[in-house]
Amino acid sequence: MWWDCSWRRAIAVATALFVFSSLMTALAAGGHTGVAHASAVPGSGTTVPGTKTSPFAHRAESEPVITNDIALALDNNGLLQGEESITFDGQAPQVFTRALPTTMIYDEEHDREFEVGTVRATDGDGRELDVDTEDTDGALLVHIPTEGLDHVVLGYRVRGTVSQVSEGVQMEWRAVGAYSHKVANTDVTVTADLPPEALSCLAGEPRSAMYCTASDMGPDATVAHFLQADMASTDRLDIVVTYPEGAAEGEPLLTQRWSLASAFAVTPATASVFGVLLLVLVGGLIALIRVRGRDERALREEAAQGDHAPFGQDQDRLRFHAPDDVQPGQIGTLIDERVDIADLTATVLDLTVRGYIRLEELPHERFTSVDWRLVRLDGPIDEELLPSEWLLLDALFGEHRTVRLSQLGSSRTSADFPARLDRVREELYRDMVRLKWFARSPNQVRNLWTTIGIGITTVGVFLTALLAVFTTAAFTGLAVVIAGAAVTSGAQYMPAKTKLGSSVYAHTMGFRDYLLSPRAENAPPGRRVELYSRYLPYAVIFDDVDRWANLLAGAALTDLSPEELDGDGLHWYTGPREWRIEDFADSISTFVVTLTGIITNTRRLRVLNQFQSKK
Repeated sequence: MWWDCSWRRAIAVATALFVFSSLMTALAAGGHTGVAHASAVPGSGTTVPGTKTSPFAHRAESEPVITNDIALALDNNGLLQGEESITFDGQAPQVFTRALPTTMIYDEEHDREFEVGTVRATDGDGRELDVDTEDTDGALLVHIPTEGLDHVVLGYRVRGTVSQVSEGVQMEWRAVGAYSHKVANTDVTVTADLPPEALSCLAGEPRSAMYCTASDMGPDATVAHFLQADMASTDRLDIVVTYPEGAAEGEPLLTQRWSLASAFAVTPATASVFGVLLLVLVGGLIALIRVRGRDERALREEAAQGDHAPFGQDQDRLRFHAPDDVQPGQIGTLIDERVDIADLTATVLDLTVRGYIRLEELPHERFTSVDWRLVRLDGPIDEELLPSEWLLLDALFGEHRTVRLSQLGSSRTSADFPARLDRVREELYRDMVRLKWFARSPNQVRNLWTTIGIGITTVGVFLTALLAVFTTAAFTGLAVVIAGAAVTSGAQYMPAKTKLGSSVYAHTMGFRDYLLSPRAENAPPGRRVELYSRYLPYAVIFDDVDRWANLLAGAALTDLSPEELDGDGLHWYTGPREWRIEDFADSISTFVVTLTGIITNTRRLRVLNQFQSKK
């Protein structure tokens, strides 16, 4: 329907806003990539700035003195093997927990992963302890049963601590992520195949930049040694040891952290999808241009066939004969491929000038609106009405012979006036197919492609959301959104005329050029009133009503005798007692505007009533 496109346009506008905002995000993210390399790691300092507050908050009133000696051995394959000797001077807790980090912040875009495995614990006599592990918040919690013990040994292996830097090889590790209890002394020793060249450490609260209690390379400068005293359960100990090149192999295990920018990262894969999409859209555009070019070619070659006086000789009498016998409502539908309100208004006026309706302008007082009485007539016996014209007469009059314009659509005359207009509109669309001007109804084609476009857009939005949450390829989903938006926006251009339809369209444009030119005013004297009356409905379609209404009024004054004027009016239009033919131009222009407004408002009222009935 001519009025049912607003919600589709609203969806198209909302889709366009979504696409625009997403594109801005994607462009902002265009400078980032999803791959990071160890060469970006600084040569000194630590890249593990700390985790959240420790999950261990309890502390007994009387705690034992706990110490932890940590021995870390780095082999040439980059595997770090740890062994911790934990002693309790006093009553040991029922469970002692250590946090081994599995995920650390690396930079603004990436997290660093550590693969921790082979976790086991024994008591002082070497008996295996039943250890529970728990993955939580970027750490592996190791729960060791220590009740009644004074010494336990914890062992594990870690991969991902090595980075290749300009100075050589760098080992970074959070030797202590968190304890469940306060530890009086933590002593860390790191050995490797080659002696260390530099070392550093950070300790204390997760965000602190304080150096650890002590660090050195041992008496022979062959080991890295770190010491931190009085570690609370929330404290951590980060260590960094630099070795000569070749000491160990390995790269940091990096994962890209989710962000809106990373989700819409422009990568070769997403760029390839856009390239394919561009080819599809360009191909569709080329095909559409070729189809639309048929209209342009027909205009160049055949428009002249309609650019002439539309009348011929019939038994020594001039008779109006539109190009291809096209009625005004059909012309309007053919031109813009829609049944507009102007097409219905022009058809009402055409039925009037052809003798099926008489317009009677009613007397009106000052400050009151103008109204008309529409009288249904039988019309010429030698003419046949189109099905759409019969339906329009039925919509206007129903079972009545007369109706006031102001009462159209009222419950007293025709409560289903909007529904009857819908049937007129659908019949005009069927005319387009019946006359072979279109292969399918333009309205059905538009609705089909609009539905397809909205469906693609909806799928694209959901796909983009899913890809943004779980991957960094959301730009691919955005391509689907753009495709859906393009199909939705282009749906109005999808109806295509047949070769015959393009030919009739060209003749119609030639006829329009004729009516808009001064040549159309050169009708034979004595026949001008009849011809100008027939021109007037087409002038509604071509937006030239005022000019032709004035020409018709002037012709009536010149060509008709007082006896031929019916109440100072035409045979199809009469006015009240004080009305004169000089007022015709203003009257018919007002009638056209009023009828257009009534059809529009009737439909709007129907939509409002339907909306309220659903509440």
